[in-house]
Amino acid sequence: MNNHKRIARFVGLLYIIGTVAGIFSVVCTGSILESTDLLTKVSANGNQVILGTLFMLIMGISLALVPVIINPILKKYNEALALGYVVFRGALETFTYIATAMSWLLLVVLSKEYVNTASPDSTSFQNMSNLLGDAGEQIHSITMIIFSLGALMFYYLLYQSKLIPKWLSGWGFIGSIIYLATGVFALFGATFSILLMPLGLQEMFMAVWLIVKGFNPSAIDSKS
Repeated sequence: MNNHKRIARFVGLLYIIGTVAGIFSVVCTGSILESTDLLTKVSANGNQVILGTLFMLIMGISLALVPVIINPILKKYNEALALGYVVFRGALETFTYIATAMSWLLLVVLSKEYVNTASPDSTSFQNMSNLLGDAGEQIHSITMIIFSLGALMFYYLLYQSKLIPKWLSGWGFIGSIIYLATGVFALFGATFSILLMPLGLQEMFMAVWLIVKGFNPSAIDSKS
């Protein structure tokens, strides 16, 4: 029982670390990557973009550890979905974070080259920066879709297993559906960031719940 409590607290802590790191990443890079004069802005704030990239990787690693750590518990209820959760959230989502990090770091390198070149071909540099920027946006949309699919598996398992209250896992399941739709819309250039809030709030509430309450003891005992 104590081991299950430690797992629950660790999972809750990882969710908080991932969320805080994600917020810092947006704070560091948001206004820079949305600039119309992208190369000049990135060149002037290269270290800030690198710091934002580091925070994003911390977020990715934190969230990737969750399915690995909780897998021994979840697989007792549905081994296939537990494995799918590891694949989507532990592997595929991590890959997309790495791809995003590479696109941001390439922008930093490109911006420095642009500024240091005596007579830069502005059209070529602009085309390359647009390509990297567009690729980063599409990767972000794909990340949202992969994240949502993994989250749907996770919250279905939590609802089925009753490891946390059904209202809390149900909130997460519905929030994941909304998140998935938002990711699909983002692929076509439509952004509805406000729709991400229900799942974001649920994850923070669940994180605190896991740290304070842990998993439902009767649900754990039923599979012991």
